[in-house]
Amino acid sequence: MKVFVTGVAGQLGHDVMNELAKRGCEGVGSDIAPAYAGVQDGSPVTEMPYEPLDITDAVAVGNVLTRVKPDVVVHCAAWTAVDLAEDEDKREKVFAINARGTENIAKACKQINAKMVYISTDYVFDGQGTEPWKPDCKDYKPLNVYGQSKLEGELAVSGLLEKYFIVRIAWVFGLNGKNFIKTMLNVGKTHDSVRVVNDQIGTPTYTYDLSRLLVDMIETEKYGYYHATNEGGFISWFDFTKEIYRQAGLSTQVNPVTTAEYGLSKAARPFNSRLDKSKLVEAGFKPLPTWQDALSRYLKEINFGV
Repeated sequence: MKVFVTGVAGQLGHDVMNELAKRGCEGVGSDIAPAYAGVQDGSPVTEMPYEPLDITDAVAVGNVLTRVKPDVVVHCAAWTAVDLAEDEDKREKVFAINARGTENIAKACKQINAKMVYISTDYVFDGQGTEPWKPDCKDYKPLNVYGQSKLEGELAVSGLLEKYFIVRIAWVFGLNGKNFIKTMLNVGKTHDSVRVVNDQIGTPTYTYDLSRLLVDMIETEKYGYYHATNEGGFISWFDFTKEIYRQAGLSTQVNPVTTAEYGLSKAARPFNSRLDKSKLVEAGFKPLPTWQDALSRYLKEINFGV
């Protein structure tokens, strides 16, 4: 099985490539840079072919995928700077990448009859209520530009293809790149206390664990919409931060605040990021480990565990 992975310079794309290598699958990585420049934080680099690709260039996408002829495309490339996406001068680029870029990938997959995995987000919903969002729910009401752009990507994939997996994730952390855990560790080392919101509820997703699930998926034909985060229950960012500091051995005081009190974000954030993952088990896929266990392993990977 040959797998083409977009966005390999990011957290998830990097881990998908390493997972493919572990299983002896043929992987081809891609990103916008002319050459793969390696990985931050000393994380291992998988030695596999690399194709520079701007996914907003429809002709280039078609040419590259037609030449590579993968059996599967795992589409991890995305604009993920949620607040920056709200800037008027950035919106066109956000939709060019997340919506039209995804459509370009989907059209090429259709042309070469390849399976496609599209990584999406809980931000396609309005984040209200307390009930976990089900993967086949179509009650889309994105709160911000990022969410709307990812929704348009979803609709492009489901409208063009039959052999697709749309996998929504939330609260992502991994070795390769910036994330909430790294930010809070840096703050915790330099501050005695920190304010963290306690009214946004969800579950973290470790890209190392997610990458294994995605490779399990592409070896099947169990297509459709899925939700995938780590197990371990629903928590707030406040709860998550307290556990990060506990496991990292930091004594930084964590003070709960509401989103309104925090007030630093340009983009509206969902209060309810609970994702119903029961469809994974029903389809025969192995659930991800608990987020507490994932956090422990992650801290050890970045040499911060106690």
